[in-house]
Amino acid sequence: MFVRTAGERDLAAVRALLVETWHATYDGIYGAAKVTEITGEWHSIASLKARLTRPNSEFLVADDGKRIGGMAFAAATTDAKIVMLNQLYVHPACQRQGIGQALLEEVEASFPEARTLRVEVEEANAQAVAFYRSKGFLPAGNTADCGGGSGLPALIFEKTIG
Repeated sequence: MFVRTAGERDLAAVRALLVETWHATYDGIYGAAKVTEITGEWHSIASLKARLTRPNSEFLVADDGKRIGGMAFAAATTDAKIVMLNQLYVHPACQRQGIGQALLEEVEASFPEARTLRVEVEEANAQAVAFYRSKGFLPAGNTADCGGGSGLPALIFEKTIG
C-alpha cells in the first residue's frame, strides 16, 4: 500500500474502514450501540469532508489501488510546534503489515516545523498503546474528554519529532 493525501472520492471508503475498525476495536470496551453512535457522529461523511479542508492539517490514506487499508488525520495545534494525531486506523485485515508505520512516518514528514506529536489513546486499547509505545511515544498524562466533547477518558502519549 502507498500513502497519499485523501480526497473527497475516498470518504465513503474511509468511513467504512472507520466503522468496521471501531466495531472490531471498541465493541468490547464501549458496547456496539455506543460505537455505532460514535461512528455515526465522528465518522460521518460530513465530518470527514470537513477535515479535507481544515487548515494546517493532513488527511492521509493507505491505498493499494483496490481498497483503503488505513487512514490518518493530524492537525497542528495553536502551538505550531505541537501536532495532534487525531486518527490513525488500519483495517483489521491489514494490520501488522507496516501500514500504521507508513502513515505515522508521513504524518511526521507533513509537519516539518513541529517538534512534538501527541495522541490520545483509550487505555483499554492495549494494541494501540503497544503500537504507540513501540514507535517512541511516551506517556504524557491523561484526559477525561478524548478528542474534546466525547466524555471518554484517554491516555495522552507524546513523541519528539523533527
